[in-house]
Amino acid sequence: MKKIIKIILLTLTVVLLISTSLVGCKKNQLKKVRLIEVTHSLFYTPQYIAITQGFFEEEGLEIELINGKGADKCMTALLSGEADIAFMGPEASVYVYNQGKDDYAINFAQLTQKDGSFLVAREPDPDFTFNKLKGREIIGGRKGGMPEMTLEYVLKKHGLIPGIDVNVRTDIQFDVMAGAFVGGEGDYVALFEPVAATLEKEGKGYVVASIGKEAGYIPYTCYSTTKSILEKDPNMVQSFTNAIYKGMLWVQNHSTEEIAKAVKPQFPDTDDEILIALIDRYREQDSWKPDLIITEEGLNHMMDIMEMAGELDKRADYNKIVTTEFAKKAMEKIKK
Repeated sequence: MKKIIKIILLTLTVVLLISTSLVGCKKNQLKKVRLIEVTHSLFYTPQYIAITQGFFEEEGLEIELINGKGADKCMTALLSGEADIAFMGPEASVYVYNQGKDDYAINFAQLTQKDGSFLVAREPDPDFTFNKLKGREIIGGRKGGMPEMTLEYVLKKHGLIPGIDVNVRTDIQFDVMAGAFVGGEGDYVALFEPVAATLEKEGKGYVVASIGKEAGYIPYTCYSTTKSILEKDPNMVQSFTNAIYKGMLWVQNHSTEEIAKAVKPQFPDTDDEILIALIDRYREQDSWKPDLIITEEGLNHMMDIMEMAGELDKRADYNKIVTTEFAKKAMEKIKK
């Protein structure tokens, strides 16, 4: 009897060792991808769903997520080889292409189709109108960045000329805008979530308007990589796009409560109630691009906004800085 027990224990030990070894091998087989994001926000929920639900692993990838804290920093990291894929506004790729660089950035998938920022005031204002901004100061973000240019576009749409009717501050870095506002700078500030909601919870700021609703559809945040990486490793780019598309479909097919629970590991310090409210807010304004395809019409609209902001002297060629190949293949392979 003792001999039989010993044999059983030995067999179980061998099986356990083999299983552990196989898991380790599978982990080692994953291709590491350094993904730098413009900021860490619930605005990018489908991306985080792809991470928490294991869709990147399904595609053979291991993601190292880096918070770039601004599109300019993301592009610098991409071009210097410190990142494999950059997630940011495609305006950065327009600037780089127009500089005449040989190894420029190419956008291959679009995640968001609206501006994700909200205008925050110091006091609640349920009757807010944009006319109330006349003579006031807004912390708007980095000059030439998509958030600041979209804000200016919305102001002009409401008949307000930046620099004349309203002062838009562009001297405060993106990642410290909320802190500057809380510290007494500006009358209003444009913030992403969950930062805006955090200020509301603390009684230090109140959302009065959605910049995304006002600005309309724009290829606001896209995934890009360098021309050289696209040529050398298209399989990695395709696998990455597949995972993002799976994340997008998962969001479309699940309730807000389920999404909030799934995305919670990425925002452990945000209350569940706030997560649910913010995801609802982004869903309600149709923030996410369901097919990931960057259209020429969308890119042209973005460049219209850049021109209106005085930041674009020359338009970039859509066919040079955009490819729809990977998004289309993902849609063909992965059924809804």
